[in-house]
Amino acid sequence: MTVRFIGAGPGAADLITLRGQRAVASSPVCLYAGSLVPAEVLECCPPGARLVDTARMALEEIVAEMLAAHQAGHDVARLHSGDPSVFSAMAEQMRRLDAAGVPYEVVPGVPAFAAAAASLKRELTVPGVGQTIVLTRTSVRATPMPEGEDLDTLGRSRATMVLHLAVQRIEAVAEELTPNYGADCPVAVVARASRDDEVILRGTLADIADKVRAAGVVRTAVIVVGRVLTASEFPDSHLYSAARCRD
Repeated sequence: MTVRFIGAGPGAADLITLRGQRAVASSPVCLYAGSLVPAEVLECCPPGARLVDTARMALEEIVAEMLAAHQAGHDVARLHSGDPSVFSAMAEQMRRLDAAGVPYEVVPGVPAFAAAAASLKRELTVPGVGQTIVLTRTSVRATPMPEGEDLDTLGRSRATMVLHLAVQRIEAVAEELTPNYGADCPVAVVARASRDDEVILRGTLADIADKVRAAGVVRTAVIVVGRVLTASEFPDSHLYSAARCRD
């Protein structure tokens, strides 16, 4: 018996990987967050599978479902939105499975920030403009951020910044980033990336908060900050340069 932590992708049902889809199809028990994982993904579950919506469950209740499945000899598909390596709360589940001697695997998925970049039709690493991406969040209603990971400190590099779980604090985010990035720095907010009801908002640190509030976006959104969002004058990458030695 194995627990498989599976990245279900950012929202569109067809963005789960083939490996993830096969894992779901072979698992008689499926745990998923109903508020984030599309119902269409659950159609891959085998007939008669036990489907458990974890959206309102505490950690110990979720782990208890896994342990019960283990005792019954059933594989478990544990679906996480996006990719489970980022902001998924997978680590504490694995820690408890380690303590219980339950085997598990991880199946990667398409992360929300990648889906947002695709919707924006932008590369987040543009030659001469930005070659670093900072993935972070804020901590008003979540676990406190470690020392040195505040937005002021992270923003001093002026690297492209992607914020998850932060759209409800958009005014504070813009205020904290403006001293390093400048009020005219481009910003995009993508809500429900890849879904039919996707919302894309573009602006600057000076006006993005007003646009977010006007659009009524309060959750399931990614904030992207950086000059790469509007860059048009930049050198070609050396990757495909005719001058590059290919021997």
